Amino acid sequence: MRSEILAILRQAGEKYVSGADLARRLNVSRTAVWKHICSLKDDGYEIDSKSRNGYRIVNAPDLLLPEEIVPLLSTQSFGKKIRYGQLMGSTNDVAKKMAIEGSPEGTLVICEEQGSGRGRLSRGWYSPAAKGIWASLILRPPFLPQGAPKCTLLAAVAIAEAIKEQTGVKVGIKWPNDILYEGKKLVGILTEMNAEMDRINYVVVGFGINVSTKKEEFPSELENIATSLEQITKSHICRQQLLAAILAKFEQNYVKVCEQGFGEVMEKWQRYSITLGQKIKVIGIDEVFYGEACALDDFGALLVKTPQGIRRVLAGDVSVRSSDK
Repeated sequence: MRSEILAILRQAGEKYVSGADLARRLNVSRTAVWKHICSLKDDGYEIDSKSRNGYRIVNAPDLLLPEEIVPLLSTQSFGKKIRYGQLMGSTNDVAKKMAIEGSPEGTLVICEEQGSGRGRLSRGWYSPAAKGIWASLILRPPFLPQGAPKCTLLAAVAIAEAIKEQTGVKVGIKWPNDILYEGKKLVGILTEMNAEMDRINYVVVGFGINVSTKKEEFPSELENIATSLEQITKSHICRQQLLAAILAKFEQNYVKVCEQGFGEVMEKWQRYSITLGQKIKVIGIDEVFYGEACALDDFGALLVKTPQGIRRVLAGDVSVRSSDK
C-alpha cells in the first residue's frame, strides 16, 4: 500500500492528491490512507498536507527503502522481493534464514547499519548507518557446488561494472573477494553456500560497499587502508541508483553464467584483476608462501607460480608484495 501511495504522489508531482482520491483509487478507507501517510513520515518522507487539497511529496529520505529501490529496478527477479531493516546483525545471516525458509532466487536483504557485519574468516566489517550499501542476495544456481566459489568472482565483476557506470571510477578486483581503489579497500564480498553432494540448495552473496564514509569516520585501524566512493569522487553518490545498477549488472551476468557458463565472466574478472601477474604473499591456514599469481583455474582457485612449482590456492589471504624478500 505504501508503494502505491508513493507512486501516485510521485506521478502527481507538485500537485496535491486528496485523501478521498487516494482512498478511491486504492479501494481503502481515508483512515487507512492517513495511517500509511503517517508511516511514511515516520520513515523520513517529507509529505506536505493541506486541508481540502490533500498530500504531496516534498522530499524523500536518503534511505534504501524498498519503496525507493523497486521503481529503479530493470531486473526480472533480482531485488523484486526485499527484506529491509534499519539495523541488522548481519544481512548474510538474515538471508540464509530466509533461504532455508524458501525465499525465492533474487531476494535481497538490505539494511542501513549492521551491528555485526563480517567478511571472510569471520572478520568484522565496519557498516555505519546510511553510509554504505550493506546487502545480501539469495541465489539458487543450477550448477554444481564446485562452481559456487565463482559466484564471488561474478559479484565482484557486477559491482565493478556498476561502479564504473554510475560514478566513472575504475576499480580493481583483488582475489578472492575485495574491490580496491588505489590499494584501499572499497568493497568486500562474502559468499556462503548450503549444498548437497550434487546440488546447491542456495548461495548467499553478501556485499558491503563504502559509499559516503569520510576518512575520519573510519576506525583508526581502517582509515589508511579503506576508502569510500565519495572520498574518491568528491561528490554525492546516490546509494539507491548504485544499488539498482548493481542488481541489473549482477542479474545480466548471472543469467549468462547459467545459460553459457562462466567463460565471459572470468574474462571480465581478469581484466579487472589487480592480482594476476603480481608477486604475492599467500597466508594460508597453516603456512605462508610467496610466488607470482599467474591464473585462475576452472573453479576460481588462484594458481601461484613458486620455485617449487604451481600452487593452487582455494582460500587464504593474498597480498601484493611491494618488493622481493
